Amino acid sequence: MKQLLTKSLSVCSLPTTLQQLASHQPKGVAKVVLKKGKTQLFKDGNPMVYSGAVDRIIGRPPPKTGDIVLVSDGTEKPIGWGLYNSVSMFCVRLMQLEDEATSDSACALNMKKLLETRIDAAVELRRRLGLPSVHTNAYRLINSEGDRLSGLIVDVFGDVAVVASSAAWVEKYKSEIEACIRKINYINHINWRPSIDILKEDGVNVSDSKEMLSSTCPERTKIMENGIVYTISLKGQKTGFYADQRENRQFISRISDGQKVLDLCCYSGGFSLNAVRGGALNVTGVDSSLPALELAKENVVLNNIDPGRISFLKEDATEFMKGALLRNESWDIVVIDPPKLAPSKKVLHGASGMYRNLNSLAMQLTKRGGLLMTCSCSGAVTQSGIFPRILQSAASMAKRKITVLRDAGAACDHPIDPSYPEGAYLTNILLRVS
Repeated sequence: MKQLLTKSLSVCSLPTTLQQLASHQPKGVAKVVLKKGKTQLFKDGNPMVYSGAVDRIIGRPPPKTGDIVLVSDGTEKPIGWGLYNSVSMFCVRLMQLEDEATSDSACALNMKKLLETRIDAAVELRRRLGLPSVHTNAYRLINSEGDRLSGLIVDVFGDVAVVASSAAWVEKYKSEIEACIRKINYINHINWRPSIDILKEDGVNVSDSKEMLSSTCPERTKIMENGIVYTISLKGQKTGFYADQRENRQFISRISDGQKVLDLCCYSGGFSLNAVRGGALNVTGVDSSLPALELAKENVVLNNIDPGRISFLKEDATEFMKGALLRNESWDIVVIDPPKLAPSKKVLHGASGMYRNLNSLAMQLTKRGGLLMTCSCSGAVTQSGIFPRILQSAASMAKRKITVLRDAGAACDHPIDPSYPEGAYLTNILLRVS
């Protein structure tokens, strides 16, 4: 009798496989079978199953966009599960691999539970990174693939969470995502901002409005980053503020004492304000956007900064630099952080030329022996690794010699999954120019 009981307990304790779990789903679960030789990439953790990697789909009726599906190798053995899309080039976004689902069956094939688990983990990770703190309450809470929720970005600005949605599944699970965010005790407002063009590629048509502010969400709010106060517009660029440059802005503060600083494409003045806070003698910020400059000027007042030490000019960065060269002007430190010039690999060649020309001008405006902090937020540039070569070409054009002092990316609250290097997009390089 004792032996039978032991045997029974042993059987009950066997791990439940994805296939077994799927068989108990009331509506059944379709299976996406991969082509021969296409499995290992996804077993290694890449979450994006391209349609070209799919051999066949088993299931009647066929799955619809947003449905949970199993992803299997050529022998139809499941390697994981994810969310299906019938029109996107990303056929499935993998959410859990087989081993994970076996060891954590509570989340297996359960998107609501998985969202709760992953968002809780993201909150805990930021807490361990010291975010939020008394000095900084603006940061990224969810970084898409880096937090294993591909297509979902959440930035926190004080008591406002801004959700950037760029996948059909995110729109489908909007209420569940909002419920998880509302459980965070310091979040009082949620601003849902769908990425219209990207969602169209995912087969989702949303409102033509670029923003979707809830009735309770303010259009502007105040935040603090490294002890500097900013007014940000929740109708502004991206999610409203570039939290990814936080650590790079702080670095500028450390090296600006007694320096004359030029901040090109300054947006709302992040690098400029940090330079002044670090003791810069004089700072000039340049941007072509009047709303951005109005925010920058408001931020000067908010931080009780002497307006005689900082000025902002509305002008195209290239035209400003050409004019400054004609006037024989130069700066000890130049920062150039242009908008995304290469939104895809298709335009990488043309964008490389634009980056080269911008940086050549910026190098000529940097005093010999001075410093240039140059940035690219184009994922195609960062992932290709060509930015250093572009800078060397720019230096040759400018007849200058450059030395790399620092090579950085986004702040630590923007984690990257090494199995999905496409998640890396920001490059920030500090050069000595002589």
